[in-house]
Amino acid sequence: MECVVQGIIETQHVEALEVLLHGLSGVPKERVRVHELCLKSGPNLGVVPSEVRLLCDLAQPTPSWTIRHVGGAMRGAGAEQISVLVRTIVESKASKNVLHYFYTLGYKLDHELLKIGFAFRFHRGAQIIVTVTSTNKMPRLHATDEAVPVTPGIQLVEITAPAAADNYNDVVSAVSAFCEYLAPLLHLSKPGHSTGIVATAGAAAASLMSSGGGKTL
Repeated sequence: MECVVQGIIETQHVEALEVLLHGLSGVPKERVRVHELCLKSGPNLGVVPSEVRLLCDLAQPTPSWTIRHVGGAMRGAGAEQISVLVRTIVESKASKNVLHYFYTLGYKLDHELLKIGFAFRFHRGAQIIVTVTSTNKMPRLHATDEAVPVTPGIQLVEITAPAAADNYNDVVSAVSAFCEYLAPLLHLSKPGHSTGIVATAGAAAASLMSSGGGKTL
């Protein structure tokens, strides 16, 4: 399973966020360029539809493929009281023929996106991954070189952390604590519950850029 929160930030403040993340993590950023294909099952695969995402990492010298299936979120009174979404997730590496394989099974392409940006991976109470990306759409099938932003001027920030049934409470606490450091720039919440742009983002970004923000906290 994993813990996840999301938020949005104006592109003009992304550089300040990068400075802050570098200072908090003490690690260099990683380049993100991922071609994401969302496939949905056809009627021949059962009454209950299923969805799978194929991720092609284009930032690597040799593109690599990952199969990703996002399961249901944790439910109950405890889940409602925390600000982090806890959900099941299954990922596995795949060969370059994986798309053809799923087509053969009867899956159909629902939509595809290209996510471009950067990520920081570090340990701070838990293994945390912060990705900052722009979401882009293709004018024609698989034309990643022609991708254009879906929401110009806005980028998605996502924090994820792997968890297990016996430690997710600790991971939730670590993610929540880390979100507090980013609060002046953006609000992070469960996916689907975005509260928009933070009013203090401009002033916070200006302060970060003027101070350099490079010291590890």
